[in-house]
Amino acid sequence: MELNERDKNRIIEMAWEDRTPFEAIEFQFGMPEKEVIKLMRSELKQSSFNLWRKRVNSGPSQKHLKKQPDDMTRFKSSRQKQISLNKISKR
Repeated sequence: MELNERDKNRIIEMAWEDRTPFEAIEFQFGMPEKEVIKLMRSELKQSSFNLWRKRVNSGPSQKHLKKQPDDMTRFKSSRQKQISLNKISKR
């Protein structure tokens, strides 16, 4: 899969966020969990990758939809801009 630098950076950012599930990355970019792990392994320092994998595989991790609490239907990062009708609002 050929990714431009912007998409690659966004996938890494989404993978790093604990509450963004792998399914969201696959839906948005068509990249399954195994490919995300390969990307993270190739782009992060070894120590950073190891910390991330440990966190993802820990009990409280919510990187998989099945592990997320039933009451959590959506997560929106505080850094994410408001989007309405496919246009970023200027707030």
